[in-house]
Amino acid sequence: MKPFYLLFCLTLLSSAVQAQKAVIIKSPAALPENTTRLKIFLGGSIDMGNAEDWQHTVETRLSDEEVILLNPRRDDWNKEWKPVSTDTHFRNQVEWELNALEKADIIIMFLAPGSQSPVSLLELGLYARTHKLMVVCPEGFWRKGNVDIVCEKYSIETYSELHILLEALKEKIRKHHG
Repeated sequence: MKPFYLLFCLTLLSSAVQAQKAVIIKSPAALPENTTRLKIFLGGSIDMGNAEDWQHTVETRLSDEEVILLNPRRDDWNKEWKPVSTDTHFRNQVEWELNALEKADIIIMFLAPGSQSPVSLLELGLYARTHKLMVVCPEGFWRKGNVDIVCEKYSIETYSELHILLEALKEKIRKHHG
């Protein structure tokens, strides 16, 4: 009976591993080197952990895709960390995000209604000319007009809702895999 039980458990474990093809890398984990997988940065509203965890929705919806998701939302974020360059934890977070943005092939950005997301606006400006961005900026985001104008000027793909962006992203992933 024990060999059957062991084989059963190994089969279940194998199924679970195969079911999730996406690799999720959260800050502060090391970023990937030398990979052919698409690297997708999950930029947008976090607001020090106060914004909805839309990144989890993205991780779930893309779990069956062969991609690397670079998620800056930390499970261990400490609100006591000071947003100054001399705070080691804060500096490491910012540097991780900057490095992840550089490595990303695609940057998706969700700017949640009711949030301000100043860092995301900075990142939008930094990457507006790269053709890496896909943006969702619904009604209710405090600087929607600014975002819309920047996206229009630099031909950034915009979507009215996250699920629509994710469908377009899945199509890009399919094209990448040929």
